Amino acid sequence: MRGVLLILRFVAAVALLSGVARLVCADEIEVRDVRLDEVEEGVVLSADFAFDFSPRLAHAVASGVPLYFLVEFELTRPRWYWFDEKAAARRQHVRLSYHAISRQYRLSTGALQQSFASVGEALAVLRRLRNWLVLERGMALSDADYQAEVRLRLDLSLLPKPFQVSALTSSELRLESGWRRFEFHPSPAFFAAQPVPERGTDKPESAEKSAGPGASGEAAAR
Repeated sequence: MRGVLLILRFVAAVALLSGVARLVCADEIEVRDVRLDEVEEGVVLSADFAFDFSPRLAHAVASGVPLYFLVEFELTRPRWYWFDEKAAARRQHVRLSYHAISRQYRLSTGALQQSFASVGEALAVLRRLRNWLVLERGMALSDADYQAEVRLRLDLSLLPKPFQVSALTSSELRLESGWRRFEFHPSPAFFAAQPVPERGTDKPESAEKSAGPGASGEAAAR
């Protein structure tokens, strides 16, 4: 009898741990079609996110609870001889809210606001990230392969306290993706190498004068 009880306890513990693992590791958001494009201002990130909105989240936002979605981007340079170098990190909050007077849903990112007649229309835009400036032109990048990472998640820390507590046990209030990793190699236009002085020049200041007034501006841009 005692052996049977031990077996039952073991099976129950395994089932509990399996459920917790699925709860922690499950990705409610899938990151698709992510890419980095070089533009005049720098490098912009575009990505598509696939996810479903639970009825509880839809009811919460329709009842006046704003939801904050956090987009995170990181760029690192792997180094075999030392720790990886973190080249850049960007974070951006997108606020989804409902205004009862106008009966419209709003997406807000900084000073930018967009209004929609339904939550479905707002989510269609939220699922499409376009041309987010993550790397400014002239920042110090090397001629090397970088690893880029991006993810999207509902920021539970900005929910009201009762919702934060409920999110610990309810999967309907959690919404996040894992890190989507991909390779990125910047073009030579983004290499920020320092100018090398000409060899055999006795008076380097004379070369600086002969370069003209645009030289200092070009160096600063690098």
